[in-house]
Amino acid sequence: MALADVLPAVNATLNGTCAVLLLAGRVAIANERPAVHRRLMVSAFVVSCVFLVSYLVRVALSGTHRYPGVGLAKATYLFVLSTHMVLAIAVVPLVLTALWHGYKGRIEQHRKVARWTFPIWLYVSVTGVLVYLMLYQWVPKA
Repeated sequence: MALADVLPAVNATLNGTCAVLLLAGRVAIANERPAVHRRLMVSAFVVSCVFLVSYLVRVALSGTHRYPGVGLAKATYLFVLSTHMVLAIAVVPLVLTALWHGYKGRIEQHRKVARWTFPIWLYVSVTGVLVYLMLYQWVPKA
């Protein structure tokens, strides 16, 4: 099996792992465990960076893929994909800003940015898994 054939599943796993880390980080801070929160959120960032590298390698090896379905299935796929892509781009400066404020100990600024960053980042991570499932696992029969 070629690397390009394995990378989509690896990428979905990285997205899913990021989502779990984000949720665990949110729970940690809600339970007033800032050191655990910090480690989980930095881990989510690292996993996202590994995903980005892996995704770019996959695209370089095999290009983009067209969804083979039609009708409502294709419309749903295109909606999920387009919102995923737009928000994936938008979340990058938010994540970097939230991490920077947290690193510098600017907790109030961190909270203000994280209030927006967390749901967007979580959405991007979850829809990354959905895009994989729709494109590689739930492919409609012709």
